[in-house]
Amino acid sequence: MISGATVPPPSEWKSLPARYGGALACAAASLLVRFAFNPLLEKRIPYAFTVVAVLLCTRYLGIGPGILTAVGGGAVAGHFFAGASEPFPGSLGSVSAGGYVLICAAVIWVVELQRRQHGRTEAAARLASQRLEELRRETAVSTRLRAIVESSEDAIVSTDLEGVIRSWNDAAGRIFGYTRAEMVGTGMARLLPPDRIREEAGIEGRIRDGSGVKHFETVRLRKGGQPIPVSLTISPVYDEAGRVVGASQIGRDIREQKQMEEQLRQTQKLESLGVLAGGLAHDFNNLLTGIMGNASLALHDPMDPGTVRAHIDEVIAASERAAMLVRQMLAYAGKGRIVVEPVDLSQQISEIVTLIRTSIPRSVDLHLELDAEGPHVVADRSQVQQLIMNLSINAAEAIGEQPGTVTIQTSRRETNQETQAVLTIKDTGCGMDEATKAQMFDPFFTTKFTGRGLGLAAVLGIIRTHRGSISVESAPGTGTVVTVVLPASMALVPGTVPEDLFDVRGFGNILVVDDEAMVRNLAKFALERCGYTIELAQNGKEALDVFAARPDAFAAVILDLTMPVMAGEEALDRLRQLRVDIPVLLSSGFSEEDALQRFHGKGLSGFLQKPYTATALARKIKQALRPAGMRSGV
Repeated sequence: MISGATVPPPSEWKSLPARYGGALACAAASLLVRFAFNPLLEKRIPYAFTVVAVLLCTRYLGIGPGILTAVGGGAVAGHFFAGASEPFPGSLGSVSAGGYVLICAAVIWVVELQRRQHGRTEAAARLASQRLEELRRETAVSTRLRAIVESSEDAIVSTDLEGVIRSWNDAAGRIFGYTRAEMVGTGMARLLPPDRIREEAGIEGRIRDGSGVKHFETVRLRKGGQPIPVSLTISPVYDEAGRVVGASQIGRDIREQKQMEEQLRQTQKLESLGVLAGGLAHDFNNLLTGIMGNASLALHDPMDPGTVRAHIDEVIAASERAAMLVRQMLAYAGKGRIVVEPVDLSQQISEIVTLIRTSIPRSVDLHLELDAEGPHVVADRSQVQQLIMNLSINAAEAIGEQPGTVTIQTSRRETNQETQAVLTIKDTGCGMDEATKAQMFDPFFTTKFTGRGLGLAAVLGIIRTHRGSISVESAPGTGTVVTVVLPASMALVPGTVPEDLFDVRGFGNILVVDDEAMVRNLAKFALERCGYTIELAQNGKEALDVFAARPDAFAAVILDLTMPVMAGEEALDRLRQLRVDIPVLLSSGFSEEDALQRFHGKGLSGFLQKPYTATALARKIKQALRPAGMRSGV
């Protein structure tokens, strides 16, 4: 009965007086019951009901109330029912009293021991119940986290400190092509391109130090070896003692993002070309006017060699200016490979100053303050041109149609760490407030008409690519100063050898293949004057027919890239099938990088950029006919 009862411990009763009052009531009740049974029991078992009261009080009220019941109830019971005037008189009474004391002590001890044991059992049960509930909650949280990890579009991978993979979610499988069974237990090195091995070692070192990396763009390999760009966030994983035991890697496939960025860059270039088109049309019309006018004057006055030569010189000068504008437009808008080389910043500005003047309003004065000694940077020439163009156009547009000045400066400065090339572009325009400055490099943010706003975002990308920095000083009504700082280079910019230092005369039969009759005739007249024999073809198929009849009769072939019927690429392959050692000089109006990328590894003997002069053509042919060890390969 006692062990099975579920009773709160005495400490949970409301008040101490209630417990001791209950003990006195229980003792009084036991005495009343003993009085009721006294006629039947007389002097026998005087303490029986008191012991029961002690048992109940100890069990339900505690040790203190139990002792009070034992002492108080025992004294009264001994006085009235033991047959003596003293509380515990006589030998028989003494024995009964002593036994009573021992029984009460035993009862109190046993009951209190059992009550405490029962309390410990209940506490353990409560603790176990609480722990079970915590485990249920932890299991529910773990299940939700697992569901979140598995439903994520990002690859979530955990590794130990040695780079061994411990977990691999479904998204990682979709991105990298490997299943969980293939990857768990293997190393992250399986996903690394050969040139990224040291990168992973550096990341593991940062993890051991308790740091990590956030939004780190790099390249990883899919199953099968296909490289894919990813953005990684890597964080250390700690145990309960606070020690780093592994790493959590979250990888995001950014192929679509990279494609979008490239599309944005190309869109920006196209938008910029739209801005250029009006000004270029004006300049080309001026140039064509000079060419046509001087040519007609030369025809009308053929008997005066001095006058004719002066007119022809004007025609050549105008043609060269037009060719330069075309080359700059191709470099600015083309998709050629990035070619990093020493670039003279001041020289680049001088070369495109005509293009800049064409692109800005006529009311804006362009002022140059260029360092004649450089500075030089190691950069991609077309990207540097785009950087200068975008900043200059943006500065001019800040001025608007009102009179104003855009100043372009170049300089060099020394710091404790390096030499720096500095490009500064100032305008006298309306200036910017802080809110505009904070957003000026964001894609699609613009203060101009709809569809603009990519120019400065592209500028920022170019500067970051070349490990540079940009700063802007501006306030409303005070104009703007943009400063670009790039690491300077001590390498010299390659020079050119004057054409008149080359002996351009030669001999041999040359096959000229071009779909434009004017170009074919120019090549024929120019090369025949230098001693060559010339045969002509207007497309690749006609060239193959001529060449196949006498393959050993030709010393070289000048091959246009873009032609009807059969283009230059297919024609080259077919020519090489007929004669593998025939020198072939590729000619195109596209940029050299674009053209040669299509012919990489096909052993071209040179490249001739259209438009070209007769001397440039003869010089290229002479170089192509030199022995292989005496010319640079393409």
